[in-house]
Amino acid sequence: MPDPTVPPTPPVPLAALLAREDLALRQIAGPSGPSLVVHAAHTSEMADPYPYLLGGELLLTAGVHVPDAAGSGTYFDDYVSRIVAAGGAALGFGLAPVHDTVPRALIEACDSHGLPLVEVPPQTPFTAVARAVWQLLAQARLAELRRVTEAQQSLAAAAARPDPVPSVLRQLAQRLGGWTALYGPEGTEIASAGRRPVAPLTAALAELAEVVRPSGPGTPTSATHATVGTHLAAYTLSTGFALGVATPTREPGDHTIASVATVLLTLLTGEQQSGSGAARTSALVRLLLGGTAEEVAPLLGGRDSWFVIHACPNGQRDRANLLSGARRTARPAPAHPQPPDLLAATALGAALGSPLIDPVGDIVQILVPADRTPQPQPGWTLGVSALAPSHQLALADTQAARALARARATRTPLVRHRTRPALDDLVPEEEAQAHARALLAPLAEHPALVDTLRTWLSLHGSWDRTAVALSVHRNTVRQRIARSAELLGAELDDPDVRMELWFALRQE
Repeated sequence: MPDPTVPPTPPVPLAALLAREDLALRQIAGPSGPSLVVHAAHTSEMADPYPYLLGGELLLTAGVHVPDAAGSGTYFDDYVSRIVAAGGAALGFGLAPVHDTVPRALIEACDSHGLPLVEVPPQTPFTAVARAVWQLLAQARLAELRRVTEAQQSLAAAAARPDPVPSVLRQLAQRLGGWTALYGPEGTEIASAGRRPVAPLTAALAELAEVVRPSGPGTPTSATHATVGTHLAAYTLSTGFALGVATPTREPGDHTIASVATVLLTLLTGEQQSGSGAARTSALVRLLLGGTAEEVAPLLGGRDSWFVIHACPNGQRDRANLLSGARRTARPAPAHPQPPDLLAATALGAALGSPLIDPVGDIVQILVPADRTPQPQPGWTLGVSALAPSHQLALADTQAARALARARATRTPLVRHRTRPALDDLVPEEEAQAHARALLAPLAEHPALVDTLRTWLSLHGSWDRTAVALSVHRNTVRQRIARSAELLGAELDDPDVRMELWFALRQE
């Protein structure tokens, strides 16, 4: 006999039906508890209801099919066993007009086979029981729809965060009440969220992820495995990654929620299918072997003009606790923020229209082609260079770094390099750099002083804003500026001194 199938709809706890005072139902046999659920109600007076059950039903009968001598033979045992084989959830036996009481042999058979038996009183018609089941099912469906909708919205919001992949995994783990993991194309776990299960379960989930990894036309897109107290599921991503989920239970809407996460993670981890990956590899190899920028440009789509962007997550700036007033005594933020997540950097590059990204330290460097005008991105602070040809990308990189420093200092989402003629253009570059080296020589061995002085000057001498930009205490800024003035032998309140130092720092 085939295994009974259960409709993929939110079930109704049998206890909720028994709690309806208007029905006055009473369970008189079989197991009980919150795990017993009903998916439908069906009335049948057939001696063998098996062919008419789909699984999960509360079967209602008045016992019309019961022969007079049923209590002395195996009739009830055979009858209940067929209901259980069909996947019936419970049996409701109606009193009157055929039977005044529930047959004792039926009670014993239900206890023996583990089938809940419910007594339906004479004043409760079967239609009332069926209507109550459908009402409860409708409420459950509405609640499940609301749950899935809220989960979709929260997953979409997580995908828009600066760390989209970890955020989606965290949100999925929270919504499903379990543990989630992302496996790379080689099967390595590269990110996870939620409470990690014991080692055997994590190993089993990793094996399940291998089952759905693309390996041919017959590869399944999802796979599940149930163990004691845990349900494991794995979903394939078209990018070669795989999503694994471990939850204590399996709810009807879990597959839909996980599918939404799968789509989002596919977009976030997706490599452009136009050969850009191979082109980038070729470009890198050619550069390492001594190729020029002009030779490499055709491998990158034939583009010869680029914007260079330096970006950092807003969290690096927001973690600073040093603003003003009462907060001035707060503990300063870490001086060395964590580097951006690689997958978050990939998502940022995709949003800006370029796969050419490189997380370096606490920033992300991005090359954006000339036909893509960089725009502010939620959760990120950007510094954008002037448009530069391939052989001047080093200069554009310096411009982007300075623009990012300005953006972080002024709390601006995006700052572009100023391209109008400036004082720098009036002085030959070699002479300007020689002057800068001579003027700043006393600070040469103190890079922290140089960075603080540059930021402080760019913010017009604001202690608080400089502290925020550098993620240090405002007193540290004062001490560094005082030490710089001492080493330089200069009066930093003099605007002429400030102007000369700023000119030198721009050449440094």
